[in-house]
Amino acid sequence: MPAMKYLKKIITCVLTITLIIICGCQDNNTPSNPSKATTDAEYESAMHIAETTPLGRYPEQLTYTLGKLSGANNSNLPQGETYENNAYTQILNEILNVQNQDIFEAADDQYDDNVSMVIAQKDLPDVMIVQDMDELQYLVENDMIEDLTDSYNNCMSETVKNIYKSYGSSIMDVVTFDDRIMAIPETNISDGPNLIWLRKDWMDKLGLDAPRTLSDAEEIIRQFIEKDPGNNGEGNTVGLVADTSLCGGCGYSSEYTLDIVFAAYGAFPKQWIKDGDGNVVYGSVQPEAKKALEHIHEMYEEGILDQNFLMRTSSNIIELIVNGQCGSFFGPWWAPNNPLMDAVAADPTAKWEPYLLATEENGSTSYHTQVPYGNFVVVKKGYEHPEIVCKIISVLFDYVRYEDKDNQAIKDYYKLNVDPTARPLAMNVDYNNALQICYGELNHVFSGVRQPDDLNLLEQSYYEACDSYLKNEDNASSEDWAAYTSRITACKILNDARTNKVESLYFGETETMVSDWWYLENLESDTYLKIVTGEADLDEFDSFVDNWYKTGGTTITKEVRRECQ
Repeated sequence: MPAMKYLKKIITCVLTITLIIICGCQDNNTPSNPSKATTDAEYESAMHIAETTPLGRYPEQLTYTLGKLSGANNSNLPQGETYENNAYTQILNEILNVQNQDIFEAADDQYDDNVSMVIAQKDLPDVMIVQDMDELQYLVENDMIEDLTDSYNNCMSETVKNIYKSYGSSIMDVVTFDDRIMAIPETNISDGPNLIWLRKDWMDKLGLDAPRTLSDAEEIIRQFIEKDPGNNGEGNTVGLVADTSLCGGCGYSSEYTLDIVFAAYGAFPKQWIKDGDGNVVYGSVQPEAKKALEHIHEMYEEGILDQNFLMRTSSNIIELIVNGQCGSFFGPWWAPNNPLMDAVAADPTAKWEPYLLATEENGSTSYHTQVPYGNFVVVKKGYEHPEIVCKIISVLFDYVRYEDKDNQAIKDYYKLNVDPTARPLAMNVDYNNALQICYGELNHVFSGVRQPDDLNLLEQSYYEACDSYLKNEDNASSEDWAAYTSRITACKILNDARTNKVESLYFGETETMVSDWWYLENLESDTYLKIVTGEADLDEFDSFVDNWYKTGGTTITKEVRRECQ
């Protein structure tokens, strides 16, 4: 992937950081604790073991500088804990004798800006998260990061290697340049198809049955609006809320999107998929998408789709759900954690339930697959201990999860919904089918096939929350409700469902995409939204498709097809 686009960003940063001074790095090889090795030979032996095994402990404390990706509300860490001193850093210190020293802590766009600045200054921390493939490409091409091949082979545990293998070769291929592993990827587990989340208490009040199809769901939403079971007042109950993106980005599932509606017409916008002839095509310009847009426009005209969706932000959508003004949205299995936990806390009488809508005549549901990777961990070129990142990942996602089952502090983190950004490396590593694995293990315990002690630490934390919910459903905390509804109710639906996976084939950026994709994305978004709201006729879709191919789409399609060969 060309790095020219990112080079422009670097040049911009150089011009804007004249007066900004990034904190200097301390000597990472200076011990902060006395060595336990009493002779040079013992020290060298201990250091060799540490440098070549997943869990080998360094003979002296190793402090590494870190560019820290943080989260909102201090990542929900308990009061008094910091990104340099919490249960994760403590277990890493105990097992590996390592400690992070954060040279910056930032979230979202501010984090990206900080990363761009340290790259521009050529003053990288020892370790940092990279969130963009352009950045990773730039770092590789400019020889700014360490080759992690030997570190991966020697210091990544076999369990973690097997986790990566569960995604096939695609996940490691994306961080491999000239047969060398240059970064460690975060995994992105499969969420399955989006569910429609509905106010079951409203349905019961109106005597409505569970929906099976899109038309069933539309009738329920219609009844919500017309009969006002939430007592919002005439005209104040909002229909199906939706994000202005309308559907998830390439390879991603999202909340408040209409992917299931598109899938009901065999359409998969924003995805590179195979058509009926086996050719790689862009889903947004296929005739099936036109049919789906026609139906979504009808939903909008009737008010089943929120007629003010163009003006809604995510925060506003959440507010409508929490305040009880809206009783329907599409979202993944984890929607109980956000936004529904807050909705149930605000109104314990609100009964939200998930349903999977069939998109095919045989009752099955089609959905597109997801990109298998998320962020990337990189190590500064010249850092003496590049293996440290593989060792940290092995401790957090193998040892802690499968061996350290009595670690109550980590269990409490899961119960408190402490965000993954609390970890020094703000990432997650888990099996591609982790959702099904976890549901299966929990189900075995609740059915008496297995014992709670058989569960790994993560599963134990979910079991305890789910068990707490079952013992006191009427007065359960919103946290326990969210755990049970996401991990049991929603996952059972997905586990038992008949689904068809449509493979998303390409997640990268071709040469022509660098210069033209922004325009094509804007063209697509504008056309789709105008058709949905009636600002443009349905035939505008044909003009859009013709324009899309003429202004770069033809070349890009050829490039993607070459990449997919």
